[in-house]
Amino acid sequence: MTWTTLVDVPTLAAALHDPQLRLLDARFVLTDPQAGHAAHAQSHLPGAAHADLDRDLADLSRTGEGRHPLPDATAFAARVGAWGIGPEHQVVVYDAGDGSMAAARAWWLLRLLGHTRVAVLDGGLAAWRAAGLPESDALPALPPLPPYPGRFDAAMIAGADEVLQRLPEPCGWLLDARGGERFRGEVEPIDPVAGHVPGAGNRPFAANLVDGRFKAPATLADELRPLLHGRDPREVVLMCGSGVTACHLLLAFEHAGLHGARVYAGSWSGWIADPARPVATGAG
Repeated sequence: MTWTTLVDVPTLAAALHDPQLRLLDARFVLTDPQAGHAAHAQSHLPGAAHADLDRDLADLSRTGEGRHPLPDATAFAARVGAWGIGPEHQVVVYDAGDGSMAAARAWWLLRLLGHTRVAVLDGGLAAWRAAGLPESDALPALPPLPPYPGRFDAAMIAGADEVLQRLPEPCGWLLDARGGERFRGEVEPIDPVAGHVPGAGNRPFAANLVDGRFKAPATLADELRPLLHGRDPREVVLMCGSGVTACHLLLAFEHAGLHGARVYAGSWSGWIADPARPVATGAG
């Protein structure tokens, strides 16, 4: 098992009892933060631990860094060890469906720690259930391990200062994964200010999917490459509302073979925490 982006249901099912496999259930509902935990307690893939967006994949005590600030690296490394995950393990993360809430976020955080053998289950629990595969309500029995021996790679993260400094650059370096109506500022159901970072392009994360699964790599590459206007993917920064669905867009880039884009962790909710930062509306 050396899966680093996506794994499909049949492939995972065939490896379900491999002792080197570790599963994380990252189901989360923004409008009901307890729903993911409750759903995991009721039923999950056999052996899967639960990774909660608010509790495990973010540090909500941090201010001015958006709605889902990055967790403390030391605390996250300890949490990964508590899940029974070490450098030798293949991790598969899933959520209720398409990976956006919040399997891709967990995938990215593990990559930040230096764990490359981590993939998202394409189609998530919905695809697993559609195949009639087993679930369990038993708590995982894996022995905890010491904290994961890694630290966040700061080179994979973009900050607000960098984004501000790069505003004069020609388009193609910054892509926003929110839906078009939010990007344009026509509606804003979550954050107090509507709009987008000036000069950003819009690639809604849902455009990477067909029927809840990721498009083929070649299709994604054909769709994503023109958005870069000739730039190397390593020059590109991805954002969204709070740094969650930006990870889904990053997963699409990696699945397409366009490697090295980075995530602006604070994203839109972090950007507008400073009212001095400029805001644009419209199509961009």
